[in-house]
Amino acid sequence: ACLSGLFFYTMQGMKKEQKQKIIVILGPNASGKSALAVEVARKFNGEIISADSRQVYKGMDIGTGKVPRDKINFKTSDVLQDVRRQYIYKNIPHYLLDVASPKRRFTVAQYKKLALAAIKKISNKKGYSHGRVRISRGQRPSERFSHAKIPIICGGTGFYIQAVTDNISIPEVKPDFKLRARFEKKSAVQLFSELKKRDPNRAKKIDRFNKRRLIRALEIIYKTGKPVPQLKNELQFETLFLGVKKSPQELKKLIHKRLIKRLRQGMIEEVKNLRNSGLSWKKLDDFGLEYRWIARYLQNKTTYQEMIYRLQKEIEHFAKRQMTWFKRDDRIHWIRNKKQAQKLINRFIKKY
Repeated sequence: ACLSGLFFYTMQGMKKEQKQKIIVILGPNASGKSALAVEVARKFNGEIISADSRQVYKGMDIGTGKVPRDKINFKTSDVLQDVRRQYIYKNIPHYLLDVASPKRRFTVAQYKKLALAAIKKISNKKGYSHGRVRISRGQRPSERFSHAKIPIICGGTGFYIQAVTDNISIPEVKPDFKLRARFEKKSAVQLFSELKKRDPNRAKKIDRFNKRRLIRALEIIYKTGKPVPQLKNELQFETLFLGVKKSPQELKKLIHKRLIKRLRQGMIEEVKNLRNSGLSWKKLDDFGLEYRWIARYLQNKTTYQEMIYRLQKEIEHFAKRQMTWFKRDDRIHWIRNKKQAQKLINRFIKKY
């Protein structure tokens, strides 16, 4: 009778199979989202998927703020675009770091494919997927739930996050090198002006100084004959969005502190190594921010002090653009500390 009652309760409460639960921790540069994600993963039995458009590239570590590696769960000689490639930091697996060569373009479509594979890998651990509760005989729902692994997407690249959480369809457009050569002759200002005319929505969200992204956005428009589609399909996941909030004054100080720390850690040497590995000055410039200004410094196009000044200003402007993107999404719960995050996550996880 007890078992049949439990079965009836379970079936009544779960007639409609629930969607996979995931947590997103986002915010501007230097806001502390990566550290928070690790704390959340340790407390709530999660694993982390990076959502950073530069952390995907191998060899770009200090300048992108990748977590340290306590352990690598993958042979470095093996294929890059594989979710088995993961790093362990504080006993927490991190996915989608070093999954692409900086010599090649990595698209949002490629990111989405890998992120979905990582979510599946995490949620299938221990034979259990968040939201898909299967109860064994003699086992209470709470016991089964407590062993769940939950995917945590963490980063500041809004388009990467949206592609996964909102299940946006993104065209797989192959590179057109002749078209790109034409675009390369134009300045970032000219490219942005054209994009603004052809796709105003994309222009509002893109980094107007990043020629690489501007060219890719225009390439899709030219090849498909229409703006980058953002068709939202049926949502695959039940998502909790947490945004790390800092005041402009706080963020400015954090950006400066982090910049000086990274320079002391060897960020200039990192750019030298990328250059020595065959990466062109132009490619480094296209990666923007730290890589752009350090590359210019190494070419004697700017002084050390000017480099620091310009970097500080550009990172601040970039953080503002990130916040402009995020503020459009009213699903985001803005938090200031770990305690607020834990309260929201507890409520989210316990909700069936």
